[in-house]
Amino acid sequence: MSTPARSQFLSRLAADFPASIVVFLVAMPLCMGIAIASGVPAERGLVTGIIGGIVVGLLAGSPLQVSGPAAGLAVIIFEFVREHGLAALGPMLVLAGAIQLVAGVAKLGGLFRSISPAVVHGMLAGIGALIVLGQFHTLFDARPLSNGLENLAAMPGRVFGLSATNIGQVETALGIGLLTIAVMVGWEKLRPSSLRMVPGALLGVVAATLLAFGLGLDVARVVVPESIAAAFALPGPGYFAPLATPAILVSAIAIAFIASAETLLSAAAVDRMHDGVRTEYNKELRAQGIGNLLCGLVGALPMTGVIVRSSANVQAGAKTRASAILHGVWILGFVAMLPWLLREIPMAALGGVLVVTGWRLVSLEHVRHLLHLHGPLPVAIWAVTFILVVTTDLLTGVLVGLALSLVELLPHRKHLRLKVGKHVGEDSTHVKLDGAATFLSLTKLNAELESLPDHHAVKLDVDAVKGMDHTTVQTLREWVSRRRMLGRSVEVVGPQRLVGPLVG
Repeated sequence: MSTPARSQFLSRLAADFPASIVVFLVAMPLCMGIAIASGVPAERGLVTGIIGGIVVGLLAGSPLQVSGPAAGLAVIIFEFVREHGLAALGPMLVLAGAIQLVAGVAKLGGLFRSISPAVVHGMLAGIGALIVLGQFHTLFDARPLSNGLENLAAMPGRVFGLSATNIGQVETALGIGLLTIAVMVGWEKLRPSSLRMVPGALLGVVAATLLAFGLGLDVARVVVPESIAAAFALPGPGYFAPLATPAILVSAIAIAFIASAETLLSAAAVDRMHDGVRTEYNKELRAQGIGNLLCGLVGALPMTGVIVRSSANVQAGAKTRASAILHGVWILGFVAMLPWLLREIPMAALGGVLVVTGWRLVSLEHVRHLLHLHGPLPVAIWAVTFILVVTTDLLTGVLVGLALSLVELLPHRKHLRLKVGKHVGEDSTHVKLDGAATFLSLTKLNAELESLPDHHAVKLDVDAVKGMDHTTVQTLREWVSRRRMLGRSVEVVGPQRLVGPLVG
């Protein structure tokens, strides 16, 4: 290795090593908490974190994105395990991973970027609400009920069942959970800038664990096996038999679709946070497929690219995929050498972490953004998706939301074809759009925009555009913003009703 190459390697390692520690500290409580919220043993989430870090980190198309168990899938897995049993989770996930792998090989990654942001954020908000409703009961050392409405109906009974004079396990567990939430929220509001990379979730869990251990409190604690090898449940005879059940096949397709959408949307968000290598979406989809296939074979949870851990990775100064890989190594080492420490963590503390995580998924700021930039229709799509996810099930909410997205095509039904004209000069490129810019043509438009030379000044002409749906507006707005952030010239010309939302 030449001296400049060695110097560059050491410089990147100096940034990636501390970033990996930060991501590890963020990931540990989330991996266990999401597993418990999914109705499976905590070690299954840790195994997913290990595979997501080491295997997917090596293969990923998004170098700074971190993969692991996702809160967005916890509700689906909880219902799946309740209906079909834990034994069916592995084969279902193998099939879901295979679907993702085939989709990546077939270069379908761009299609997932065409999903309406209103549907995606409505889905995430609904999942967040369901996590809060379910984990509310974990704060009382009780198991969540079978669906969101039942959890909501049982909440008053939990509160009114408390006793101020006879402090028992329930009251103690609630105190532990509330302490975790208070430390998390308080730290993230008051922490000094010099300690901004210390995660509030970790401090909340540490505070709750120290209190429970120091006082010998009688509360439920995390159960993990003595050996890391016991966390890997290898396939046995009849392993694939559950795939003969149609409902399990449907679940595999749903997991593949939702995990892929969440991963690629997270990857796009991570790209906006840094000026390094951009995501190769099909490569990322293939890596996620391999990761989920392996998770299925060892009986772990499904994974996605996760925005909380990924943003922590970028903010901690990571430069390459080494940070994500190393965080998986740290999880493996911790679980292998210190399982006794994990067994001291109160369940209510992890419930507290998930309550805060779920609450943050319900982003009303995004609703205001949709209303301000795009009007009431996307807000209605968000609201319907959210309500149906909470009151029926996730797949119904997403499918109805996607169907409602078609309403945005009606005003443009005569001009649905979008022509993309491109004239490439010596140091500038002129891109002219003609027709209706909708999510139907977004894959093609993204491919054209991403093929533009990096150093060129770009003139984007939308004068002949007949209309533009909110999915395309959001995509173009982010593309213009990212290109300008990197110091590249972008001029958007056309009627103000179109130009304003793209550059405002």
